[in-house]
Amino acid sequence: MGISSDNLHGLVLAVSSSVFIGCSFIIKKKGLRKAGDTGTRAGSGGYAYLYQPWWWAGMIAMIVGETANFAAYAYAPAILVTPLGALSIIFSAVLAHFILEEKLHIFGVLGCVLCMVGSVSIVMHAPQEKSIHSVKEVWHLATEPGFLVYSCIVLVLVAVLIVRFVPLYGQTHLVVYIGICSLMGSLTVMSVKALGIALKLTFSGMNQFIYFQTWFFTVVVIACCLLQINYLNMALDTFNTAVVSPVYYVMFTSLTIFASMIMFKDWDSQDASQIATELCGFVTILSGTFLLHKTKDMGNHTPVQPPVHGSPSHNNSNSNS
Repeated sequence: MGISSDNLHGLVLAVSSSVFIGCSFIIKKKGLRKAGDTGTRAGSGGYAYLYQPWWWAGMIAMIVGETANFAAYAYAPAILVTPLGALSIIFSAVLAHFILEEKLHIFGVLGCVLCMVGSVSIVMHAPQEKSIHSVKEVWHLATEPGFLVYSCIVLVLVAVLIVRFVPLYGQTHLVVYIGICSLMGSLTVMSVKALGIALKLTFSGMNQFIYFQTWFFTVVVIACCLLQINYLNMALDTFNTAVVSPVYYVMFTSLTIFASMIMFKDWDSQDASQIATELCGFVTILSGTFLLHKTKDMGNHTPVQPPVHGSPSHNNSNSNS
């Protein structure tokens, strides 16, 4: 099955986005480290990173990447665009290994490769984008009972995580911060998709900003992005970058594909073999991420050497006996 022109545009934009976002993780982490040396760390609720040029450089790189990602969603379905975030995992993990000295074990490299293979499998079998001629059509999809129920569940879970679990487990369990980012991220992508379509139609001569729906989606995008940035900063400042990136990717991608399936019904035009191939590709990504996560500490610890005969510790033990 060939790739349509719109899907190809979305593919190029998504790859560019991953490169910039992968760099942004590393640059922001450097800024967060410097801020932690002079003030309260972001992981402890501090905002000293706002005075760090490195953090702002990372934010600029992320904004460029997210802009490219935003444009990609206007052309291609979320099932194609979102899995390409695996490239940002590989890029950030390798840069963290060399720049931040966060050890990436050989099995971590294998995990990144598995993520890449799974992503390619999904991309090669991605569905074609449905034609949408007005933001009102997207609004109709977003207000159907299925997606409304999903949105309510997401908002309740995020509220519980923020109020109950962040104070108790935020510093010790990565899934708390990343869960908030990923849940809100799934709603962000659906709103970004709607806003991207509105801009695309507006640039083609059909002004969509005369409808309140376009402005509603704009407000949702801004609110969700601000919340995600705050908790992603906490996750980056508290946990290893090489682990934050893939775990965030897997949770975010899973929830985004699920939300897209509910709202845009991406799989309606595909047969069982195509859907099965995409699911197998995603399982491959999950396997790679699990491998990367479980081996993140391998090779980081220097084995304790036994005392050598004649060493001070040995002599002391003899003198005390």
